[in-house]
Amino acid sequence: MLKLSLPLRLQLSLVIVVGAALLNHHAWYCLGVYGAIALLWAWLLRVPIRRLGGLLGTELIFLSLLALPLGWERASFLLVRSLVCLVTMNSFLLTLPPHSFGIALKGLPVPAPLKENLLLAGQYMEILLSEVTRMQRSAQLRGLNGTAAWLRYASAAMIGALYLRSLDRAERVYAAMVTRGYNGQLPIDSPLRPKERFAILVAWAIAACVTLTSYRI
Repeated sequence: MLKLSLPLRLQLSLVIVVGAALLNHHAWYCLGVYGAIALLWAWLLRVPIRRLGGLLGTELIFLSLLALPLGWERASFLLVRSLVCLVTMNSFLLTLPPHSFGIALKGLPVPAPLKENLLLAGQYMEILLSEVTRMQRSAQLRGLNGTAAWLRYASAAMIGALYLRSLDRAERVYAAMVTRGYNGQLPIDSPLRPKERFAILVAWAIAACVTLTSYRI
């Protein structure tokens, strides 16, 4: 895995995503550049291919339902651009160590309250995903193997149980945070090093050049 600090990895991922999102429509050559960068980013981070493919398949099915009514030409560009953004961010998230989302937010240039809300939301998402994993493992132990069996098992009652289990665990996590001195503010401020700032500036400059070029083609 590429040895970069978590804040730097997050900001480089955001540079790729923001640059691709601002591309002019039907600028396929510039989108191809971002696609190559996204694939290179996934290779540098050593993302698990099977997990990445599973996530992309589910996300693209949902996005295709939203994009196809816009017309085939417009929808195809939007789907490929969304694929580039998803490859980039999923590569970052799948290689993120457990409980390190707050570390990744340290260098993000956003207000502190927003950082705290994002950190708590990320923590609760980890709780929810861990509960889903435990329920899937429990279903497999009961002989319900395969995707179809899991979908039959995930009835409305099980979704309600998942919500209650996640809520109870989130309350216990919050109580533990209060016990350890949490007062509504998190020590998440940590500036980037000069070399990391330079890398971010270079990345933004490259992204700006590629994105602006898409409006001149």
